[in-house]
Amino acid sequence: MTAQYPRLIAPKLAEILTDTPVVCLLGPRQVGKTTLARHYCPTHSYINFDDTSLLATAKQDPSGFIQALPEYVILDEVQRAPELLLAIKAAVDANRKPGRFLLTGSANLLLLPGAQESLAGRMEIINLLPLTEQEVQRGTNTFLQRFLAGEITASVKGDQQSISGVADIICRGGFPEPIARAPNRARQWHRQYINAIIQRDVKDIAAIRDEAEMLKLFELLAYRTANLTNISNLANELQMRRETVEKYVTILERLFLVRRLPAWHKNDSNRLIKTPKIHLVDSGLAATFCNLQASEWNNFSTDFGALLETFAVQQLITQSTWLDIDLRFSHYRDKDQVEVDLVIESGKKIWGVEVKKAASIQLKDGAGLNRLAAQAGEQFQGGILLYGGNNTLPLATKNCYAVPMSALWE
Repeated sequence: MTAQYPRLIAPKLAEILTDTPVVCLLGPRQVGKTTLARHYCPTHSYINFDDTSLLATAKQDPSGFIQALPEYVILDEVQRAPELLLAIKAAVDANRKPGRFLLTGSANLLLLPGAQESLAGRMEIINLLPLTEQEVQRGTNTFLQRFLAGEITASVKGDQQSISGVADIICRGGFPEPIARAPNRARQWHRQYINAIIQRDVKDIAAIRDEAEMLKLFELLAYRTANLTNISNLANELQMRRETVEKYVTILERLFLVRRLPAWHKNDSNRLIKTPKIHLVDSGLAATFCNLQASEWNNFSTDFGALLETFAVQQLITQSTWLDIDLRFSHYRDKDQVEVDLVIESGKKIWGVEVKKAASIQLKDGAGLNRLAAQAGEQFQGGILLYGGNNTLPLATKNCYAVPMSALWE
């Protein structure tokens, strides 16, 4: 847990520490990885590789550095010293006691050359993402768990009306630091956060030609969050080579700042779009870099739809990290432009999630869920349309419901 908010992935971390020699907490900077690590391993020695002298020593003599450490240790920001991974492997092979090494990283270690091979069978990964609204509000019922269990049912609480506070939640986002700040101070934090990462962390994992180009790309991706990824279009707009843009997007993925959501498809269907969608990892970052404020929610000249979709996708994917079930996430889109914002798969079971800002439901709503159900056949388990209203209402497709957005955290 952090000082302010419970982290609902904590029980999983505690369990893994009892049977795995190397545990790695991966996620964006400033989401609380260090706080969580030190809370669950208070007797472990603590090494932070933001300390340049320690980093230089570790890089110069990885084996000697690991051998000189106490038996139980936290290595913070370990992506800055990837040379240590082979030395950690040797140490674990000599002493496989559980919980010996708790690593944290702000870049995806699994994408570092040789990382998977060197620690295969010795390390378990936990992804710590920005806070969900359930964690912020200390909710105890995890919506994704209830949805997958088939526990969503119709519920009319009164006259149909808009739920309040959604715009503030989306624009604030889930990074702990800006949550307590006034909106203008939160936006300033978001901008300084991205600037700091591009100036400092990018060089740990890749060489880039121009930091200003990377920042412009991030801003463009914010405007295109929840849209299909078009690298060629981005390259044309930025007047950059396509290969450079692809490299930069991959770097932002490795730093857990953006996510490419793959397209769902069946092998026997050639009418499905195969292009991934791009999502920023946090709706607050997206709102700041799109220059959208909560006060503009009801201004029809602004488009909060994409931000709302990014928010819902992030909430559900983060909730999935708490569950003991292997889930795969994608999006559905066909050549008729019929879409489902999030497709969830477990084994041969398939669920769909659509997202809508409006507080009213129309007959055409849920068309994507109906199309996905037809494509998935008996594998389709049900679907939801997260929307701005206050009642849970049945949709035309079997086992599909319009559900208030607030169900994600209440």
